[in-house]
This record gives sequence, C-alpha cells and structure tokens, in this order.
Amino acid sequence: MLNQISENETSTQERRIARVVHYNLSYIVQGAEHGTDGAIVLLHDIMGGAFTWRDILPQLAPANRAVYAIDMLGYGLSDHPWQADTSIWGHADCLNFLFEQLNLTNVVLVGHGIGGGVAQVLATRLSRDRVAALVLIDTIAYEYTFAPDWPLPDMKMQQEPDRPKETKLEDMIHELQETLPNGTQNPDRFKQVMNDWITPWESELGKELLFQQIRLLLPNYSNSVASDLKVMGKPTLIIWGENDAQIPLNIAQRLHRDIPESRLVIIPGAGHLILFDAPDNVAGAIGDFEGRLKKSEVE
Repeated sequence: MLNQISENETSTQERRIARVVHYNLSYIVQGAEHGTDGAIVLLHDIMGGAFTWRDILPQLAPANRAVYAIDMLGYGLSDHPWQADTSIWGHADCLNFLFEQLNLTNVVLVGHGIGGGVAQVLATRLSRDRVAALVLIDTIAYEYTFAPDWPLPDMKMQQEPDRPKETKLEDMIHELQETLPNGTQNPDRFKQVMNDWITPWESELGKELLFQQIRLLLPNYSNSVASDLKVMGKPTLIIWGENDAQIPLNIAQRLHRDIPESRLVIIPGAGHLILFDAPDNVAGAIGDFEGRLKKSEVE
C-alpha cells in the first residue's frame, strides 16, 4: 500500500492506494489513528470523487473516528479500467474487498447519489456484517437510477451502446458544462470549480468511462435490494436537498417510510449537489447521527 500526503489536505489526512482484486483504489483517510472499528466511509456521486467531501471531512474530525473518502473504480485517482463492471454492484464488489483488506468493522456508511446506491448494496448484501449504520444523501433508489437530463441531457439516449462512438469529446464536454450546474442552487459559484468535476473525463478514455458509468445505471440493479431495506435493521439517516431537481424528494420520503425508525433531514436551499450547496448542514446532520449512535452504544 502506498501512502502519501497531499499538499491540499490537512496534516491529519493521507492519500493512500490499496490493491483490490487487480485494480488500484485510491482514497483519503482522515484520523487513521482512531483505528478501523467504527470508521465513517464516504461514497461519492456520478461525476464526483473523494474531492467532493473536502468541505465535510474536517467537520467530521470531532467524531474521533477514522474517515475514509474513496475514489470508486473509474473515478479520481483510482484506476480507470476499460472495460470493467462499474455498476453499483461492481463498485460494491470492489469495496467489499477493500473493507476486508482494511479490516473495517462497524462502518458508518455514507453514500451520495450513485454512492448511495452502492451503499445500499453493501449494507444489505455484500458487507452487511461490516456495516453498522447507513447514511443516504440524495441517493438513487428503487427504479430511479438517474435523472432524465443530468449530468448529460437525455440520459436514456446516452445509455445506448454506440453513443460514445457517435459523440465527439468536445461535444460531451460542452454538454457537461451546460448541464452540470443544474444540479446546484448556486450555479454561478459552481462554475468557478466545475473543472474539478469535468477535467477527469476530458480524454477519449474518460469519455468511454463516463458513458460506461451511465450505461450501467440500470433500474434492476438498485431495485434488487429495495425490499432488503425494510428488514436490514440498521440505524439509517436520510439527508435530502429540498430543491433537488435531479432525484425528487418523494424518493426520500419513500425511503423514510420503508426503513423502520429511519431519520429524514431535509435541507432547505440545497439542490442535488448538496455537498457543494450545504456542506455545513450535511456535516452537522452526519455529526448528530454519529453522536446518537455513540450514545446508543453506551446505553
């Protein structure tokens, strides 16, 4: 395993790489000195990466838990394999191996967007004995696996197998520049940092990978664990942006009804890119949830 400290991260954060199956998975770990039991694991949305948690990571330090922000396969500094299974089940399979390798136990698993779909698979099926609690943030769920027109327009058409060959790289980048800001309530401010989301895909390989990620957003893959949520028996927090135009609030309300004793926190003034729109609110909700977990453990 390779360890390195990023200049853009605080001294308590390390960028590490783990060899999983035959891929390199990159992740940021904060507070590794707290050990691997009870760690918080953060899974990002489509187009994202570990970087999307940068405003939240420091705010989780008071929990005195190790926090892992992972670049899932095909994202960030992790390997960009072509072709590979980057469906939510494929991601969950890789992460299950990673959890075993790192000996993560009693995990507080946090997933945003497609990361929430991956978290559902891990919590109910592949890593159910390692996951102690679940946080779902503006997540895909049931048969709702992507927004109709985000992060690219006409997403159903983007799933067609020949779409990468029919799309010029510059056209895809232009569409992302036009469409991505629709996920936030602060589009002008978002445009100042939008390159963080777009640059990783700005190559022919990146184009192929993004279309692969989109093509594998299949309703059956997420819906296959929908009934498991009702009986998984794990404390669950659901966080949602009140103005999420990509994944509607009724998905959050359905999850809240289906998961016994779950908590639902609706954040006003936030869109789908809630980690950008309202990082303090998200961190506060996770911190409060973590505190309740700690209190219940003591009792």
